[in-house]
Amino acid sequence: MTTQTPTPHAPVVLDIAGLTLDAHDRRRLKHPLVGGLILFARNWHSRLQLTELTAEIKSIRPDMLVCVDHEGGRVQRFRTDGFTHLPPMRVLGEMWMDDGKRGSGDGALTATDAATAAGHVLGAELRACGVDLSFTPVLDLDHGGSGVIGDRAFHRDARVVALLAKSLMHGLLRAGMHNCGKHFPGHGFVKADSHLEVPIDGRSLKAILADDAKPYEWLSTSLASVMPAHVVYPKVDAQPAGFSPRWLKEILRQQLGFTGAVFSDDLSMAGARRVGGVEVSYTEAACVALNAGCDLVLLCNQSVDGGAAVDALLDGLHDSQAQGHWQPDPDSEARRLGLLPQTAPLTWDELMHDSGYQRALERLP
Repeated sequence: MTTQTPTPHAPVVLDIAGLTLDAHDRRRLKHPLVGGLILFARNWHSRLQLTELTAEIKSIRPDMLVCVDHEGGRVQRFRTDGFTHLPPMRVLGEMWMDDGKRGSGDGALTATDAATAAGHVLGAELRACGVDLSFTPVLDLDHGGSGVIGDRAFHRDARVVALLAKSLMHGLLRAGMHNCGKHFPGHGFVKADSHLEVPIDGRSLKAILADDAKPYEWLSTSLASVMPAHVVYPKVDAQPAGFSPRWLKEILRQQLGFTGAVFSDDLSMAGARRVGGVEVSYTEAACVALNAGCDLVLLCNQSVDGGAAVDALLDGLHDSQAQGHWQPDPDSEARRLGLLPQTAPLTWDELMHDSGYQRALERLP
């Protein structure tokens, strides 16, 4: 009897502490389970520094997926040295609602073009500095009570959200960048912040699918990746969506037809630390997420104190895979690699002379 070799897959997305790589960062980037790196504002000083940092990352691992949360508004990691200050997505929704004030249909059409412009500028500027993917767009609906979502949402109406998000995703695609819709099936209804506690959404599956989850259905052929919410929907499953095979395998993939990559949200968030009412380790949380249907798992802000938690996760996942506690989906690595840009980016100087980028700047609200 022969033992089948596990399908190689690099599911971990980690971070780094500073502006440059240290010896521990370089060692972790070479780990076979590491497939992505997420950057934060603490990793930013200038365009030159960021470009040199991403180039070194790629020199160590050419297939490393370099990511960032760069949505616009209050969630924009890089804001100086030429980076355009992008508006919060609610501004685009407000433009949509301006429909009719400057002529029939003008507001909605202007808003969709502005959304495409925002996506183009966002993607092109990041790619010029070596960043591969931004975790955007936010598909949550603005129910009015969520402080953590708030003006990050386009609108309350799922139809407006879907069309503006699709327009923004078209702009990203023009810049050669894929997208990540978040937070499936919807984080906007609950007031609690999943960074600090475990939010509970008591609505029925029928109600959620008819409202908050609609953008995922309507964008099923456009979304390249999805990030589920660290929210519990007890009428559907006792587990948060990111730890739930019911949500990820049955509803997202089978019922809604999504075929792209699924990222866990940050495993260090309070909403990810309790599974079945019990506080778990990062390794246990990662195994649950991977078995539930996530292709990639994020562990953020754990490198700043030396990275012991990151090393523990990598060692723990390696041992857990060897013991059969999790095995990669045969398609997971292809989904990860599929998020890498397929074209060479323009340099920053080339971008400044690119007519499409310049026109996009003019169309920003």
